[in-house]
Amino acid sequence: MKHTGFKAVWLILLASMAVVSVFGDEHTANIEAKPLDSFDGESGYVWKAAGSKFASTIDGESFPKLNYVAAWPTAVYRSPPEGRDLKALGVWGRFDRRGYNYVDIYATSGEGDDAAPAEIPIPGRAQVLDLWVWGSNLNYTLEAYVRDHLGVVHIIPFGTLHHTGWKNLRAAVPAAIPQSQRVLPRYAGLHFVKFRVWTLPTERVDNFYIYFDEFKVLTDTFETFYDGEELATPERIQEFWSGGSGNN
Repeated sequence: MKHTGFKAVWLILLASMAVVSVFGDEHTANIEAKPLDSFDGESGYVWKAAGSKFASTIDGESFPKLNYVAAWPTAVYRSPPEGRDLKALGVWGRFDRRGYNYVDIYATSGEGDDAAPAEIPIPGRAQVLDLWVWGSNLNYTLEAYVRDHLGVVHIIPFGTLHHTGWKNLRAAVPAAIPQSQRVLPRYAGLHFVKFRVWTLPTERVDNFYIYFDEFKVLTDTFETFYDGEELATPERIQEFWSGGSGNN
């Protein structure tokens, strides 16, 4: 009877250890702030802006316009660090009529007008998107679009731009957005697609300016080590199988 009881306790302990092994990552985290773009020209991305149907064209000039300007939030930098040329990303917009107009702001990998959009990989398992935005007290809203590993695009609201001057905006990434998978490699990170600024029908749209700076993500970079984990990395897979059918 004692032997049977001991065996039962041992089985329970083994089962508990298995549960901890399987779900250990859910209780271990390494939260870090990772920059996605400072808009200082160091990332290699070139940002573009595109407006919706009623975007204005005045004297042959089309809106919205986008520019890099010598500006930054003093809450982040009192003065430019030595050796750095600080910039912010500025958007100058106009629409011909009020309504639910929008401006998309997205990254590309080239300078030309025909440069394709470049989705920015987000490291780790994203928890919060963080952005500094200069607003002029207009009743607009801001959204971020991200793509998961299945190709599904999700909209994450930053909220209103109804404020004056620089303000740090944060948007929580919903837990329902998948950032991992059952099979190896388990990590399946998100890609940032674009920002979208919406105008509301009750607000003026004839002339406005918005500036962006210090785009970051608060993310969990912890990964459980396992024997042979390097075989699941894209770099090693490319190295081993770039020849197509393999070596004979």
